Amino acid sequence: MRTFFWWFGMGALMTLSVLMIQGGVHDLLYQTHPTGSANAVLTFTMTILGGGMLAGCVALIMNRLR
Repeated sequence: MRTFFWWFGMGALMTLSVLMIQGGVHDLLYQTHPTGSANAVLTFTMTILGGGMLAGCVALIMNRLR
């Protein structure tokens, strides 16, 4: 489980950094997202958690294959 949480955190941080580069944080902070603020926060959070889940699950699979 420690491996999963480590890679979950790394995946979430990498996803956050990609969103920041693309300007998603600017849109979130200044509410320029066309669908509204609450929906933008939910979409932003789900994207970050999805990136973390992807990295954590791949790390577990690679650990089992080793």
